[in-house]
Amino acid sequence: MVNLAVRSIGVAAGLVADRAWGEPPLRPHPVAVFGSAMTLVEDGIYRDRRSAGVAHAVIGIGLGALVGRAMRSTATATYLAVAGRALGDAAESVHEALVVDDLDEARVRLQALVGRNTDELSESEVVRAVVESVAENTVDAVVAPALWAGVAGAPGVLGHRAVNTLDAMVGYRTPRYLRFGWASARLDDAAAWVPARVAALLVMVVRPREAGAVLRTVRRDARAHPSPNGGVVEAAFAAALGVRLGGESTYGACLEQRPWLGAGATPTVGDIDRAIRLSRDVGLALAGSFAAAPAAVWLVRHLAARGGRHS
Repeated sequence: MVNLAVRSIGVAAGLVADRAWGEPPLRPHPVAVFGSAMTLVEDGIYRDRRSAGVAHAVIGIGLGALVGRAMRSTATATYLAVAGRALGDAAESVHEALVVDDLDEARVRLQALVGRNTDELSESEVVRAVVESVAENTVDAVVAPALWAGVAGAPGVLGHRAVNTLDAMVGYRTPRYLRFGWASARLDDAAAWVPARVAALLVMVVRPREAGAVLRTVRRDARAHPSPNGGVVEAAFAAALGVRLGGESTYGACLEQRPWLGAGATPTVGDIDRAIRLSRDVGLALAGSFAAAPAAVWLVRHLAARGGRHS
């Protein structure tokens, strides 16, 4: 009980530290160091086979978990893994460029958020891409690492960060990675399955007036999305913001027609700030939940013990 309470407080502290200070001032950043190490591993073991990709993923997850075990501090590991403040800052930088009608600069800044081609995007498409990225990365950069920290401490959160980074490196349906990246992509989907649904629940908590619309939209629209997790959180954000997400997106040489999520209007520039605030509120609600969890558990046990003595 004591260990769980300490871990829960550590997760809350890591979330609050990220919100207060943003990315740690470490150069090179630990994630960049991990990425460089896994590129070397890839160079050494790459084969156009799923088995090679499984080995690559196992090595990466093991490395992340070992670093977390050596670190021991759930609060520090959570702070290193969570990137909610950086997500908001990146989205705000695109918003700032759009406000002064610098679409070319907005397209360039958008590349820090998305994997799709940005060179020819209209203002409306840039806005939609930002809102969708903020929604999806609220899971990957905030909710999922926090929940994995809560479940397994520092090894859990850095192991999850390893999975998420590997998916960003090799989880693409390209000729090189279709087989090799399969394991990393599937593991990332599995690791984010529960967090995506917790994120949607938190959206309802922090936007209670739209809770019914969020639930209906997730049930109606999320299943049509190609991602088992992205569709859930993007549908939740679309409903909470009263906008419609989805449509055509170009990834590499592939044009994808994503399903429509939500029944509102096309998002406008002002909706970027609303999405940033929603993501921030989800993170703060999650931090509050972790901070309050030990007291809630103690209270339940205390009341149960008193009831047992008086029965």
